Amino acid sequence: MSDVVSDNQTKTRKKKQAKQKEPPMYRVLLLNDDYTTFDFVVSVLTAIFGKSVPEAIKITNDVHRKGSGVCGVYSREIAETKVDLVAQSSKQAGFPLRCTIEEA
Repeated sequence: MSDVVSDNQTKTRKKKQAKQKEPPMYRVLLLNDDYTTFDFVVSVLTAIFGKSVPEAIKITNDVHRKGSGVCGVYSREIAETKVDLVAQSSKQAGFPLRCTIEEA
């Protein structure tokens, strides 16, 4: 048997590789409200999003000043899981903190 690949097989392989593309990514955003404490938002960012305290403070300031702050960019499944974790944590702590996703 020969290890030689014909032109047709090569073209087919290249087409299959070209069709594979990265899945869409999603930004996770925290939304400002008038009740959730600064400290709670920082704790959510460190616990759920793995941010350092300085990063969490910067994002929390963005939420406060701009109305929202980007927590990270993830695949859809991971982004939705993070949104659910924020909702559960906020509800448990008695805060109305909201979190959403948008396509990056």
